[in-house]
This record gives sequence, C-alpha cells and structure tokens, in this order.
Amino acid sequence: MSILSESLAVRIPDRDVGNEADNNVTAPQDDKSYVRGPTSPPLAYITIPQLLREAVSRFGPREAAVFHDQGIRMSYYDLDRAVDELASGLLALGLEKGDRVGIWSPNRFEWVLTQFATARVGLILVNINPAYRLGELEYALNKVGCRALIAAKAFKSSDYAGMIRTLAPELESCAPGHLRAAKLPHLRSVIIMDDQPGNGTYSFEALRKLGGPAQQLRIPEIDKTLGPDDAINIQFTSGTTGMPKGATLSHYNIVNNARYVTDRIGLTETDRLAIPVPLYHCFGMVMGVLGVVSKGATMIFPGEGFDAGQTLDALAKERCTALYGVPTMFVAMLEQLGKNPRDLSHMRTGIMAGAPCPVEVMQRVNTDMNMQEVTICYGMTETSPVSFQSFVNDPTDKRCETVGRVHPHLEVKIIDQDGQIVPVGQQGELCTRGYSVMKGYWEDVKKTGESTVDGWMHTGDLAVFDKEGFCSIVGRVKDMIIRGGENIYPREIEEYLMRHPKVSDVQVFGIPDETFGEEVCAWAIAKPGMDLTEEELRNALNGQIAHFKIPRHFRIVDELPMTITGKPQKFVMRDKMMEILG
Repeated sequence: MSILSESLAVRIPDRDVGNEADNNVTAPQDDKSYVRGPTSPPLAYITIPQLLREAVSRFGPREAAVFHDQGIRMSYYDLDRAVDELASGLLALGLEKGDRVGIWSPNRFEWVLTQFATARVGLILVNINPAYRLGELEYALNKVGCRALIAAKAFKSSDYAGMIRTLAPELESCAPGHLRAAKLPHLRSVIIMDDQPGNGTYSFEALRKLGGPAQQLRIPEIDKTLGPDDAINIQFTSGTTGMPKGATLSHYNIVNNARYVTDRIGLTETDRLAIPVPLYHCFGMVMGVLGVVSKGATMIFPGEGFDAGQTLDALAKERCTALYGVPTMFVAMLEQLGKNPRDLSHMRTGIMAGAPCPVEVMQRVNTDMNMQEVTICYGMTETSPVSFQSFVNDPTDKRCETVGRVHPHLEVKIIDQDGQIVPVGQQGELCTRGYSVMKGYWEDVKKTGESTVDGWMHTGDLAVFDKEGFCSIVGRVKDMIIRGGENIYPREIEEYLMRHPKVSDVQVFGIPDETFGEEVCAWAIAKPGMDLTEEELRNALNGQIAHFKIPRHFRIVDELPMTITGKPQKFVMRDKMMEILG
C-alpha cells in the first residue's frame, strides 16, 4: 500500500456509527472554555491532485458527478481525464504554478472541472461571488492579480460577459490570450462558458482543446513540485465592513476539513450527496466536492442555483442519500414538499449550516425528508471552513441549540476582552487554532495580523461552551449593542421572537441614538398567510426580557437582505432603518 493509501485508509467510517473516535471529543477541563478535538483519524499530508488520484484508483468506474440541469454524468475515470485535458489547456495559456485564475459562475460542470484542473498544475483558484457587480469584480481581479478569468456568459440578471467587456473594452480588438486592459492590468485571458464567446476570448470548450502533448508531458513534472502547504484557493470574505479580504487556503487546509466534515455524517462510497449550495463558497467546493471525493461518493448538482422544486426532483430521481443546505433552503423545500410530495425514502443524512436551525424545522427535516442523521456545522472561510459539527446521533435539542462539538486536530478557546479564557457557561469571543487556519489574507499583512495571533484565528463570533463541550454561537462581537452602558446580544432577543407562532424569521440589530448611544431594532417576517403586527411582537417580549432589551423599533418585512449563502446582512438593515427614521 502506498503512503497515500495508508494516510487515507482510515477515512471511511463505520456507517452504523458515523462518528470519529466513538465521539471521543474532549470536554472542557477545569471549568475553562478550552477544548481540543480528537487526534483520530490522522491528518493527511496530501494535495488535491493526490486526493483525486486516490479516489480514481479505488472507485474509477463509479459515478463521480451528476449535473442534473446540464444532463452531464461523469465517472471518476471521466473526471480524471477531463481534469488533465483542461489542465493542459491552462498550461497552453502560458500560466505558471502560483498564478491566479478566477472562476465567476453558478454551479456548473465547468466549475468543478476548473477546481481540479487548477489544483492539478498548482494554479491558485480565485472564487468570485456570482452576485458581484462591476466594482466588486474589478476589485477582486486586481487585488489578487488574476491572469485568467473563467466565467459563465450569464446567470439570472447578471450579464457576466457584458460586465467583463465593460471593464475590459480592449477585448474587442485583441487576440484571445493577449489582453492588455487598462482597468485590469494583470488579466491576459478570458474564457467564457459559451460556444459564441465573442471577440478576444476563448470558449470553455476551446480551452479544453488548447493543450497538446507538450503540455500533457509537463503535468507529471509540475505534480512533483506541488506541496500540501501550497496556497491553492482564495475566497473573498463578506465585505460587511470595508472591502472584502482574500482568505488564502492551502491543499492541507481544505483536503483535511473535507474529510472530517464527511466523516461526521458517515458518508461512504455508496452515498449520493446533493449540492444545491454555491460552489464559490466553502460549503460547496470543500464540504461538498472535496468531501465527496475523499469518500469516493457521488456528487449531484440539481441546478445552477438553488430552486426548491428542482432540488427535490433531483433528490428523488437520483436516489440521493444526503443533502447540504442552509435553514432557509430546507424551509423552502418543506413547503414545496407539502404541495408536491416526492419519494425521499433513500435520504439519510446531510448538513444544515449558515444560520441557527429552529427545532420545528429540524424535526420536519428528520421526518418529512427522511433525514434522521442531518448534522449542524459551524465555521468560517478562514478556517477552511468547519471547526464545530454535531454527530448524527446527537439529540435534536443539541443539534438545534448548539453547533455541536469540536472537530479533530483543532484547539478552540473562548476569551474575554482581555484575552483571558472564560469559565464554562460564560460567553466570549471564539478562537480557533490548528491545521485549518488559513495561510492569511492575500497581500494584507495588517488584516492577517489583526485576525490571527499566535496561530489563533479570532472569529469575531460570541460563543459559549457547556460542560460536555457543545458550543453555542450567541452573536457577533461587532453585533453586540451597547445601549446606555448595557451590553445587549441580538441573538437572545431573536430567540424569544422566533417562539412567536406568527414569526417566520427575525433579525435584531442596533442603530445610533443620541441619548443611549444605540437603540435596538427588529425586522420580522410573518409566516405565510398570517397578519403580524409590531404590537404583537412587543407584547411577546414584555415580561420575558429586561425592558432595555425590548426593541424600540419593529418592522414587518416581506424578506430580509441576505448574502448569496443565506447569511443575514445586518449592516444593510441598519442603513435602511436609519434612512427610514431619518
């Protein structure tokens, strides 16, 4: 058995348990909010190409990927051949190891192929949010110096090709691969996922055919130079304050996190995982794609973007056993399922992440969607991403009220404002240290230094441990509202409001106030078909929480501003509320 095989031989868990080291997670010691994850299974010191090669050698003829909307099905053998073909094309563009290649697209076959082909020859994949507009695209491409950009022609209301040509009008008069754009000085090649890509650009299919024997021969030589600690992926974190930062991740970071995430849900080569979450985010490309490959399972992409009906159709038709999503996705699917039932008898497990899961939703997912073993995750892009996850056999209350327990090979502590570890049961800022912590923010030493101290990633999240080591996220350090000298945590108020029978979703945030420094505001969405008033919400809180925590301002809204990954944008609500109140 090869060294690679030995390092990965432990990765397929016992399906009946699905939990590493028999749930042997260290609980806090001496009443201190510090936990250390299990040391088993061992870390794998390998690259993404090695991970894929191992899967191909073990599961070659088995189905690796299904792109339901595009009608594409690939075995591991097919995927391997297509990856090398595209990698050859990238080399033919003149790209060298360490160059940055942007990917700007919804969930498509081309995205996954690009993910593996860039890694195959040591190119750094730069994930660009499909929702970005001109200014954000220009900033991202220039911040990391992308030499090539692979993009869909369009998606929903986004005309990607048009936006690229607006930023680089020089494409109209240049040969493909020879761009010299004033606004995008590093960019040389633009590849469009369309048969008619337009002047100055390559089609994706043309790129696949661009390489020849010379480039094919170079691939094994480049492979010898790749190291697990090499930077291989840049993901821009949400720019809620200031410009987005490029979190830089290594093979080692994301390969291992993918393995441990799928260990906890008991994924094996017989599973079929549906991935309706976006690929540009760690949820899709790390926990999804790399997680599937680490087990030799099958990845199913229902469509380019999330659609509840389309996802349910794919679950039934493809006999999926697992599903990823954020709570709002599951709520939408449950509603759709009520209108049009599907056969979900093959479903078993999955992950719900990105926001707290109400108990009622979890119970319905367990029963109506047949996902008895669904788990909850917590993490951030900068930690590759997951650091906490529930086990498949954790009680429902623990899977809803907490984010589970620490992942293997990680240390986590909760600290106060002075940097001291707080007692168990007391909240403070969550900090993570271990293999998963990013290499840093791309070319931003200052921001990196502010976020990581002595190897500890300061998450900015407020958390609390119980005596068993279960972690609850109670808010953001920066979300904390200080009203008249009192510290108010929005999450506490949100949990009370979510108990109201007419409330579907709610967000609490602070706005400036001349008298108290800050005032509390709440935006709420009513459940379908129900009338909800501000007075009802206020009355629901009276006598339940301290008077100073009760929001001064309520708004009943049809929807909340969200990121593409389903995270509420409180800064947008704050700005809008200030505008409304003058």
